[in-house]
Amino acid sequence: MKQLQDVDLKLVRVFVAVVRHGGFSAAQAALNASQSTISEQMTTLETRLGLKLCERGRSGFRLTEHGHATYEAAQRLLLAVENFCMDTSVLAQRIAGRLQLGLIDNTVTDESSPILPALQRFLALGHDVQIDIYIGSPAELEARILDGRLHVAIGHFPLQVAGLDYVALYDEADGLFCGRGHPLHAAPDDGDALLELISTSRVVARAYMQERDLRLLKANMAAATVDNVEAQAILILSGAYIGFLPLHYAQRWVDSGRMRRLRARDLENRWPFSVVTRRSQAMPAVLRAFVDGLMGPGDS
Repeated sequence: MKQLQDVDLKLVRVFVAVVRHGGFSAAQAALNASQSTISEQMTTLETRLGLKLCERGRSGFRLTEHGHATYEAAQRLLLAVENFCMDTSVLAQRIAGRLQLGLIDNTVTDESSPILPALQRFLALGHDVQIDIYIGSPAELEARILDGRLHVAIGHFPLQVAGLDYVALYDEADGLFCGRGHPLHAAPDDGDALLELISTSRVVARAYMQERDLRLLKANMAAATVDNVEAQAILILSGAYIGFLPLHYAQRWVDSGRMRRLRARDLENRWPFSVVTRRSQAMPAVLRAFVDGLMGPGDS
């Protein structure tokens, strides 16, 4: 495209919706358009770009290499448009636009987390803001902030990435657990004997916490590696593995007898959660309002 026109922005939004829904047919409801109309719009966009973006036919919908690159660029473009709308809304003395928020999984049961109260305060102010929440691993969240697909992310980030700002927010406590059916579940709570069983048990760890978990357990390797808390809980509940879980998340299974917390006094840790934003970009008004409310209960 030699110059971006209004119609091109509309076509880009169609393309993003098609990719997110996995094809033309699946995107019909979201776009309120027929499959033939969407197909025509996609053909027009490919002509404007001079690129083949996707393969469609009996084999299903699939992005080409150019399609993948264009999708990433399209997400950055649409986020930039949202930032423009948010910045200009400040001139009209109102905060409006879209807030792209990233979180690590399964924090909602943590009563010490300030995330939900901050959202409640922010929304109670009557801002005309659409909030999109993406759940991902720390590495995914950092990558999405760097390339502009997220405004802000909250989670535990073991390594800090260049180009991002990290501000401490709160701590999350975790402990070591086994499931019902594991030999440790009914083992006597005797220090040395329990430690021996722990040292010979199969360990499941989140990839980004694996080094820490193995160090705490004095283990050489994990028998299973996962990328989120829910997958870790599933394997612990199977009775074949032990692993660390956030205390707030595991409590429901402890209460029902399906999990046992091991060596509570020795193996409880608190891990810092941070607010992460991109360093190189001026903070849009909607993001500033949300972060200010997140860091304290003052007015935004």
